Amino acid sequence: MFTGVSGSGKSSLVFSTVAAESQRLINETYSAFVQGFMPTLARPDVDSLEGLTTAIILDQERMGANARSTVGTVTDANAMLRVAFGRVGRPHIGGPQAFSFNVPSVRGGGAITIERGAGKTESRSFSVAGGMCPRCEGMGSATAIDLTQLYDERKSLSEGAITVPGYTADGWSTRMFSESGFFDPDKPIRDYNKTELHDFLHKEPVRVRINGINLTYEGLVPRIQKSFLSKDVDALRPHIRAFVERAVTFSSCPDCGGTRLNEAARSSKIRGVSIADACAMQISDLAQWVRDLDEPSVAPLLAALGDSLDSFVEMGLGYLSLDRPSGTLSGGEAQRTRMIRHLGSSLTDVTYVFDEPTIGLHAHDVERMNALLRRLRDKGNTVLVVEHDPEVIRIADHVVDMGPGAGPHGGSVVFEGTVDRLAASGTATGRHLDNPLVLKPGPRVPRGSIPIRNARLHNLRDVSVDVPLGVLVAVTGVAGSGKSSLIHGCLPRTDPSVTVIDQSAIRGSRRSNPATYTGILDPIRTAFAKANGVKPALFSANSEGACPACNGLGMIYTDLGFMATIASVCEVCEGRRFTDEVLGYRLRGRNIVEVLAMPVEEARDFFLERPVRVMLDRLADVGLGYLSLGQTLDTLSGGERQRLKLAIEMSSTTEVCVLDEPTTGLHMQDVDNLIGLLDRLVDAGRTVIVIEHNLDVIARADWVIDLGPGGGHDGGRVIFEGPPAELVRSDGSLTGQYLRRRLEPIAAG
Repeated sequence: MFTGVSGSGKSSLVFSTVAAESQRLINETYSAFVQGFMPTLARPDVDSLEGLTTAIILDQERMGANARSTVGTVTDANAMLRVAFGRVGRPHIGGPQAFSFNVPSVRGGGAITIERGAGKTESRSFSVAGGMCPRCEGMGSATAIDLTQLYDERKSLSEGAITVPGYTADGWSTRMFSESGFFDPDKPIRDYNKTELHDFLHKEPVRVRINGINLTYEGLVPRIQKSFLSKDVDALRPHIRAFVERAVTFSSCPDCGGTRLNEAARSSKIRGVSIADACAMQISDLAQWVRDLDEPSVAPLLAALGDSLDSFVEMGLGYLSLDRPSGTLSGGEAQRTRMIRHLGSSLTDVTYVFDEPTIGLHAHDVERMNALLRRLRDKGNTVLVVEHDPEVIRIADHVVDMGPGAGPHGGSVVFEGTVDRLAASGTATGRHLDNPLVLKPGPRVPRGSIPIRNARLHNLRDVSVDVPLGVLVAVTGVAGSGKSSLIHGCLPRTDPSVTVIDQSAIRGSRRSNPATYTGILDPIRTAFAKANGVKPALFSANSEGACPACNGLGMIYTDLGFMATIASVCEVCEGRRFTDEVLGYRLRGRNIVEVLAMPVEEARDFFLERPVRVMLDRLADVGLGYLSLGQTLDTLSGGERQRLKLAIEMSSTTEVCVLDEPTTGLHMQDVDNLIGLLDRLVDAGRTVIVIEHNLDVIARADWVIDLGPGGGHDGGRVIFEGPPAELVRSDGSLTGQYLRRRLEPIAAG
């Protein structure tokens, strides 16, 4: 067990040394294959590592937003279901691929020559039965394009009639249309006849010659579909994403109803259930359905499938369905989904590395997670867990506590030993491990409320609730109980002024960092420019001062096509991103690279400029004092991203803020600081609503809304509303039970 305050160096120790060295040893197997074109992986910055075994890293990284990837496809559960339906589904329509939404049906025929003896020509035909819906091509959604958003009918092509991003009047994209010969480029589009309008919008691909070059011409609509709609919308550049959201309406495919499967695949059933029905079931229900099947011909397969589905339930993911897109899973859900592959593994003597596996879990589910971690250990494996949750720390056989503080104040092992010795060690973790839970003695009185009436989004069951204003509200319940549906989905519709600050990825480039995102890099560049009598642009890594070799990225990215992109430190600037000339300019004895390497706490003492100081104070207030100003945003955890957004929102006039598990990634000491910050926001006149599992936050809230009693279709109801002191006495609430359990030692004393 590795623990310590946020930013103390836990992850650096585990991921950058133990796991990295183990992975490097595996990679050496392939060194002969990649030698010469793949950059050499650097060794971890340690003196020695001994006794390592193969490591499997299960981190909080979200799964890729591939539109064809679902919970079923990433865990092999879908593959086992397809085999079962291919064997015993009635009517029989084919093998497993006949139930795959990624395989299209193919038919063909013609003459073939068989090279046998003198050879002879025969007529043959073939067919491949796939499960893909032909209309949506297995995507499950249909798109409708608003043609009025594609062009201005009052203008001609020469006047810039096409309003799609990238289609300028004199650009190649527009010249393809204006010089194709199918219509007059000076004629307003509203004057096109039926044939011309069809050729402009929907014409099939055809070869044309423009300026002596042979090109393929096709209508504007299919060009838009291929260039924009074939990609994940969230992965598009901001201005293109805004155009797509404005011009395109997404809806379920009318032919397959969003199941992605063709009619034949949906017609074959087992005991009246199609594979589409099975994938749409809540996994806990699907597990029961599989156990009830009596099919001797596929009994071993069904047993393996049942075990896999039971693992979902054990991990608190029984509320998911196999057809849930994998890109919609949270970081914690993605990590636990990846765990399912390893629970059934026969491997032993493997080192499993978990990065805060309890993120997003209710106290009830943390108990089950602890049992799973013990099971992996008892199979003969080593389990390394980076964790803050005291309930997980208590089950550890050995604890390594990092600290004593964060950032430059951390990086040391302050304790190593058993949990009992940790509690008496006097470290920050030891002091907070057995801290008593204290209920708020005098909850604030609400000054009004936001009414939500008859909410039925997702699994909500006609929920009506009043969300109080002017207080700290905690929305609780087990995973999948409907918390996010109620607060994220319904509350902003009721009151559009509500600001939701979530853990979603911050959109930006590889150059983005806390300094650029918060806007303090501009005054920093200005300060450097004034101190040295030069232009501010010199101190921008994407402008005049950038290293020409890496264009200010500090890294060289090598795209190997058939393998993952490889990143290596730029040999010219050695990762510093700026030219030597820029590094010669200084502000109070520091150059721009040294300033961007400063953690927030150090930078607060360094900067005198007021705009910079104000934002740095806010970053420290939200527990990000250990972050360096130039740390890339893609290295931040979900909790760090949310707190970064919160620091910016603190300067706004937003009256109602919604936070989604703001304690994610926080040490117990930092949780106390965060609760104090939330209290100050409420005292300043704001309403703060937190979706949270942390019992300390719940106990110190003014009002609690508890959903449940379970997840998925077993939840979706408000089972408690009131102050935390009354929640403790609620027998029907799992949250109340665990809150009461934490208070029992105090009562006994």
